[in-house]
Amino acid sequence: MALLAIGIGVVYYLAAGSLPEYDATVEVDGLNGPVEIVRDLHAVPHIFGETDEDVFFGLGYAHAQDRLWQMTMLRRTAQGRLSELFGEATVEIDHLLRALDIYGVAQAMVPNQSPETQSAMRAYAAGVNARLREVQAEALGRGAPEFFLFGAEIAPWTPADSIAVNRIMALQLTDHASRETLRAELSLLLSPERLDDIQPLPPLPPDLERPDFSSLFPEVMPTRDAQPPVAPLFAALNPVHEVGSAGASNAWAAAPSRSASGATVMASDPHLGLSAPSIWMLARLEFPGSGGVIGGTIPGLPGILIGRNADFGWGLTTSYMDDQDVYIERIDPNDPTQYITPTGSQKFRSRDILINVKGAPARQVTLRWTRHGPVIPGDHYRAADITPPGHVAALAWTALDPNDRSMDTLMGLMRARSIAEGRLALRPLISPPQNVIMADREDVALQVMGKMPHRRDTHVGQGRIPVPGWVEENDWLGYLPFDDNPRVLSPDSGMVINTNNRTTDAPFPRHMSFSWGDSQRIGRAQRLLGQREFHTPESFIDAQTDIVSPTARTLLPLIGRDLWWQDGTGPEDRLTPLRKTALERLAEWNGEMSEHRPEPLVYAMWVRALQIRLMRDELGPVADRLDRVEALFIERAFLDIDGAAAWCDVVTSRAVETCQDMAALALDDALDTLSAQYGNRVESWRWGEAHRAFHEHQVLGGIPVLSFFANIVQPTSGGDNTLMRGRTRGEDPDPFTNVHGSALRVIYDFGDPEGSRYIISTGQSGHMLSRHYDDLATLWRRGDYIPMSLDPERARADAIGVTRLVPR
Repeated sequence: MALLAIGIGVVYYLAAGSLPEYDATVEVDGLNGPVEIVRDLHAVPHIFGETDEDVFFGLGYAHAQDRLWQMTMLRRTAQGRLSELFGEATVEIDHLLRALDIYGVAQAMVPNQSPETQSAMRAYAAGVNARLREVQAEALGRGAPEFFLFGAEIAPWTPADSIAVNRIMALQLTDHASRETLRAELSLLLSPERLDDIQPLPPLPPDLERPDFSSLFPEVMPTRDAQPPVAPLFAALNPVHEVGSAGASNAWAAAPSRSASGATVMASDPHLGLSAPSIWMLARLEFPGSGGVIGGTIPGLPGILIGRNADFGWGLTTSYMDDQDVYIERIDPNDPTQYITPTGSQKFRSRDILINVKGAPARQVTLRWTRHGPVIPGDHYRAADITPPGHVAALAWTALDPNDRSMDTLMGLMRARSIAEGRLALRPLISPPQNVIMADREDVALQVMGKMPHRRDTHVGQGRIPVPGWVEENDWLGYLPFDDNPRVLSPDSGMVINTNNRTTDAPFPRHMSFSWGDSQRIGRAQRLLGQREFHTPESFIDAQTDIVSPTARTLLPLIGRDLWWQDGTGPEDRLTPLRKTALERLAEWNGEMSEHRPEPLVYAMWVRALQIRLMRDELGPVADRLDRVEALFIERAFLDIDGAAAWCDVVTSRAVETCQDMAALALDDALDTLSAQYGNRVESWRWGEAHRAFHEHQVLGGIPVLSFFANIVQPTSGGDNTLMRGRTRGEDPDPFTNVHGSALRVIYDFGDPEGSRYIISTGQSGHMLSRHYDDLATLWRRGDYIPMSLDPERARADAIGVTRLVPR
């Protein structure tokens, strides 16, 4: 016992050594003058310096104080060097990132940023490196506890590292390549009409035909699902998401004509995968010449991504612009080092690399690029399942363009003083495409940023399926002009609202996307925000934290209409009491996905079981790729739109089953599962027990004992389609775990500059022993916020410490 106590004490002592000291004076190299980092009550850094470069230096230092491990993991991911720490489990991730050459693209982008932006990035990197030198000189616990387990070698930070982090974010915010391969795989199993049930399309021009993958590649046969290429232990490190798991978000703004105070009000809450710590960190930067900027930062990036200054505020939602195409390239049968193009054979650009693997021999791989982009290795994006023999799949993606100037856009937004200046700042950005909701003191607007690929009218895949790479009609013609991007300026309604919903009715190829991130939340948002003539921050908070599911309100009357009116004279079985109680409660339920109620759990399990029954006999294991409820699919089936009720008939049985038959069977499936898990009293079931927000530490989250300290788990309200979104995992054994939501929420009121409100999903610190590791998590769960002020004196008034950086 004594030895155990001593061991625990030594571990704690070593780990605690990396806890940052917020109240200190530190001599550093690279400053023009002194910098103050004032930590408020919640450890939010307010950074003051004599020059803009010194302020960026301070931000780099503060990020490295609190999130050094997180920053280095983002960099290692971009570099494809995870396996040096984690062994064989992450080799496939490294292989993909090396194939995409994310880090090489980032290095090429640095000189394309403006001189002012390059100066800011260098100053930020110098701040990070000042903290690294301090950790080394003072033996500060290697900078973070994780480095005791996975190596302490940390290379100096560079401007390319910041751009690489930005590229990783772009990778996490798109899923169009995965959507293309999924549609291709589904088309091998379904008729065009039934495929449209699963992936409904907006009305198409009469001359636009639906692309048919099987006619393009008749040699491809349906295959069984491949196993995930990444070991579950470190799956959280994979930045490539399955369909439906890319970024989402809400944002809205009210002009002075729709505000109770006569000043603009704005709200933004971007949705990303939940993690511990959160990807977001709050900060305030006080620039000597232009004043303060407050909002959400991402450690590794030198600036405020979502925030406001005294005159201008902006928020982001994922635009779902179709920025990726998968090309099937035909290998020259006479020379495997070449592939076929419209003008003949062309040599692959290739190089051999070594992926160093901890505890195993280095892996030698050959990376290849085509004129469209990198060859996709392994079964990433599930491309291997739909690639014919003698062919390879390549990825065209706007984020791989080294001419991108997204860091210039970041700097421009922070310095903008009006919507006009904000829109001007968006022009040089190519990727990631986002909807930017903007507000100044006079008006509100929405502008889509990012460059749209210019596809020909004759593009055979229309960005919806993989296409032959040797057909010239499928090549991009560069990008469409920025002025073709959707925008809403000075709306007559006085409001802009976006929930990843469709933003344009332009026909292909200026359509922007055939796949949008939301068709459900937008109706709820428009109703809540439209029914009030004047808005306040409180009304925006009510909408941001709304937990009523429009999907539940739509689907329950369809799937339960006959069951509610049954007379109950049929034979009784063990589920009869549960069935009666569940249906009675659902009949009176308003669709509120409250963590404290049983109805959301019954509804969620019912529609999940129903979708499994409808899809499984037609799709087999491919149905596992559609593991979250597709609301429009169920609605189409039960309304028999274009014959969609055919899904309800079990193709392997003689009887002709109806949709109501399926609904009854699925309800019994759900009740049987729930009673086995939670007991036989419906009244005691709770949605929050199943819908737990799982803020997973990307590395320690799956390691026994350590996961107890590293992960942050709590019951939550909301669901897949509520405005306070808590997207579920979808996979057994815990399909309703909340893994994707609004990790940052902000409210700006230009009538009360000191009344801005913010919250992130965990805490400011990435250190498990810090009280600021999870101190904001409970507030986030309850829908509460913390204030952030542009007044320097208010920041100092409740400061828990001031770090003073002085030139050495």
